[in-house]
Amino acid sequence: MLSLLHIENIAVIESADIPFNSGFNVLTGETGAGKSIVVDAIGAVLGGRTSRDLIRTGAKSALVSANFCDLPQLKWFEENGYFPDEEGNLLLQREIRLDGKNLCRINGRPLSLTQLRDLGRQLLNIHGQHDGQQLLDPTCHLSYLDSYGELDALREDFSQTYQKVSQLKHQISSLKMNDAEKARRIDSLTYQINELERANLRPGEDEELAERKTLLRNAGKLMESIDTAFFSLFGSDEREGAISLVENAEDALRVGGRYSDDLAELSEKLTELRFVLTDSAERIRDKREGLNLSPAELDELESRLDLIYRLKKKYGATVGDMLEYLSKCKAELEEIQYSSDKIEQLTKILVGVLREAAVKGKKLSQERKKAAQSLETRIQKELADLDMPKVRFLVEFRAKEGSFHMDETGMDEVQFLMSANVGEDLKPIQKIASGGELARIMLALKNVLAENESIMTLVFDEVDTGVSGRAASKVARKMADVACHKQVLTVTHLPQIAAMADVHFSVEKGEKNGRTFTNVERLSIERRKEELARLTGGSVVTPALLRSAGELLAESEAYRSAQAVED
Repeated sequence: MLSLLHIENIAVIESADIPFNSGFNVLTGETGAGKSIVVDAIGAVLGGRTSRDLIRTGAKSALVSANFCDLPQLKWFEENGYFPDEEGNLLLQREIRLDGKNLCRINGRPLSLTQLRDLGRQLLNIHGQHDGQQLLDPTCHLSYLDSYGELDALREDFSQTYQKVSQLKHQISSLKMNDAEKARRIDSLTYQINELERANLRPGEDEELAERKTLLRNAGKLMESIDTAFFSLFGSDEREGAISLVENAEDALRVGGRYSDDLAELSEKLTELRFVLTDSAERIRDKREGLNLSPAELDELESRLDLIYRLKKKYGATVGDMLEYLSKCKAELEEIQYSSDKIEQLTKILVGVLREAAVKGKKLSQERKKAAQSLETRIQKELADLDMPKVRFLVEFRAKEGSFHMDETGMDEVQFLMSANVGEDLKPIQKIASGGELARIMLALKNVLAENESIMTLVFDEVDTGVSGRAASKVARKMADVACHKQVLTVTHLPQIAAMADVHFSVEKGEKNGRTFTNVERLSIERRKEELARLTGGSVVTPALLRSAGELLAESEAYRSAQAVED
């Protein structure tokens, strides 16, 4: 669970430490005080999308730290090589800088934002106040159903087979062309192949020729350098070369070496030097004799380079690119010439893959329908607990339209239907559900989906929008029920929900030294009564409102105690 959240320089929050408890935690405060900023900070430290605009004005960076404890065994730890410390704590940190860079750490060790995001999804779920809009989008319903039925593996297996179908369809389509188009393409490919084959290109030839051209263009300077070096070492008729001079010095020191060990040693070193000079001189001589720098070769070489340059403008930046293009042209020409046979071959393969996809798709559909029956029952029970006992909820199935009646998700179109009142027909949720009904349906769906997840912390950011009265009390009790098994953090404006919490935090905005700041305070019993009275009656807190708040807290405590006994 999330045990401590530390925030620095996030929007109006200069610095805050929020020690969360297990069970039900709630945050309340005036609109704009910064409650949702706390949720944004939690999302940021778990790798969610964020912006440097979140950094408090005047600060160079923002920092969020989140300490987790009592963690489940996650494969992520083994796969990524990060683990909780000896006491079972996991400290996540994310620093957001003005230059857009992020620095992420886990127990002090750096990790990538992608790794942090993957881990974050397994530690905590955030359900925002706009999640209800997803419920209005039928394209999301199938994902909800698959998540509930734990059908991701079946869906992925089908998707891989369908990808083969798509690839085969594309290959067959690309091979199909009319006779005139085919003839034009054959002529074009034949011309290009002949032009490239006549050039008789070799890999790396352009680089070799360019190097040889540089050599030929500087033949005079090259020969002058070689001759100078050659005569300096071997000598000429007019003067001795370096080798002869070293040899003379060597002979002189050898004579002196009979009387001095130092001179004998120097004589040996000169002998070694003479050998090195002789070897170098012979290599220079070989180079001199092997040079063939004729003007005719330069003309031929420039003509060849000009041909290659013209071909490069049409077929590729290098000889290697052109040869690769030549291979592709040959393959395409062969494919077109034998396209009828290839189409027939691919069509047979496609029939087999389609048969395989149909089998997997039907299996996936069967499992979805089983999951749908269970989901309908579970959702209706949850909605009854949320003061919607008359509602009917149905998962409607339709066959996919389009090619082969399937796509990468399977063979099913799924849509959630409901009837909120007795005698009313079932209709799509997006057409009939009110804001309060959507909030409760989303809460019911999230609670049901959470049962199949190992995630131990759920965050609800004002998902109670549009809920009031008796329904609010039902929602509060439902959240308390969930908090018996998972840690729940909730941002709310409803006193019924706030009263049901085990721990209550107040988020208040104020001014200091000309700057706006937000303070997060854990409330005592008396301060809770004051806050509940404010939520109920507004800014004026009367004795009657305080008494009502005390009664609400007592009722909530009694409900939580009864639930604890049942568990």
